Amino acid sequence: MIRALIRASDSLAVRTAVVAVLGIVVVHLLSLWTYEHAMERERHAAHAIRLADQIVSLRRSLTAAASESREDVAHDLSGGAIDAHWSREAMAAPGSHVVEGWQRLADDVRTLAPDLGPQDVLVGAGTDPHLSLVAVRLPDGSWLNARLFASVPQAAGAHGSVLSTTLMASGVLLLSLAIAAWLTRPLRAMARTVATLPPDAPLVRLPETGPKEVRELAHAFNGMQARIAELMERRTQALAAVSHDLRTPMTRLRFRMEDVADPVLRAAMAADVAEMEQMVDATLSYLRGEASKEPVRPLDLVALVETLVDNARDRGLAADLAAPPRLVVAGRLVSLKRMVSNLLENALLYGGAAHVVLLEEGGEAVLTVRDEGPGIPDDQLAAVLEPFVRLEASRSRSTGGVGLGLPIARAVAEAHGGSLTLENGAGGGLVVTVRLPKVQPETN
Repeated sequence: MIRALIRASDSLAVRTAVVAVLGIVVVHLLSLWTYEHAMERERHAAHAIRLADQIVSLRRSLTAAASESREDVAHDLSGGAIDAHWSREAMAAPGSHVVEGWQRLADDVRTLAPDLGPQDVLVGAGTDPHLSLVAVRLPDGSWLNARLFASVPQAAGAHGSVLSTTLMASGVLLLSLAIAAWLTRPLRAMARTVATLPPDAPLVRLPETGPKEVRELAHAFNGMQARIAELMERRTQALAAVSHDLRTPMTRLRFRMEDVADPVLRAAMAADVAEMEQMVDATLSYLRGEASKEPVRPLDLVALVETLVDNARDRGLAADLAAPPRLVVAGRLVSLKRMVSNLLENALLYGGAAHVVLLEEGGEAVLTVRDEGPGIPDDQLAAVLEPFVRLEASRSRSTGGVGLGLPIARAVAEAHGGSLTLENGAGGGLVVTVRLPKVQPETN
């Protein structure tokens, strides 16, 4: 039985119910206490008004009675909390021990009998707060003297319902916040763990702790990670097999083209095979993406870009570079080289020139490649970053466009914790901006 209760309490639903019930009980008890306190205060206030009303009624009765019978009338009307007497002199005299509650009784008497002045109602009290003498002047100058046996009327205050409502609302609010924080703490820890995982991180299992539902969620997430890792491994193996299987028949085609006697036909077939090889290489390069096993290490981005720009110049193409002496980033050499090569080739093929600028902004290395082409329509800037998207106005089969250069470059930038954006330059041409996290170069 105990084990069953423990297993049941391990559920979020049961925990929520337990906390809610406990919270309601606590808040309800506190609310009842404040309500009873308020009712007790109201009871004392009503009792004080009743005493004042009885004293005023005694005064009226004695006023209407003959002088020789007033003591008897007072004695007959005495009872309960009041012991009344009549005399020519006031038996009560204000002293230092007058309790505030009894003094308020005098105010209530004067309220009920407006003809009484401040000196017509005297209240005197001894050391016992439950005993008091009240003297009320009659119209003929004699006095009604009453000894009161009662609890001291409590000080007036606000009705307890306001306090009760405020307390209940505050309690429910605080308990709701506590419940939310307690129940979502494992989920927040899980979210922080997942958010801090880098894109190329190895398999990291989440701790399967907390309530039953959270443990099941962590277990499901770990299983999903394992399946994704297995899927990526299978994809890598499949890519290697496809790469080998596609290159083999294309190599045989190249050998067989040598047997074609017609030179025009042979050139056309060679161009088709070259285009196929380019498409296969670009597609495999894009699909291979995150599967790179190359380690991350500090690289001088200036030296890498400068080498590629010099290669373009050696081919007689219009390319130039403006860069600081050194700019170090943490990255993979092959991936970064592929990214920069794609950006340069796009600018040279579709824009006729590549103007490259490298600079440092805060903690980032910023690479900008601007061409001199017609640019890209603003509504197509996001589309060209999707795989296999080609714009007919500037990209055609004759230029070798496959629609993967920019997507591969963006994937590499994001894999390095950076970003790639496109915009049309103010003076024309397309401007590609890559931002990568910068590291300080190591010093000896």
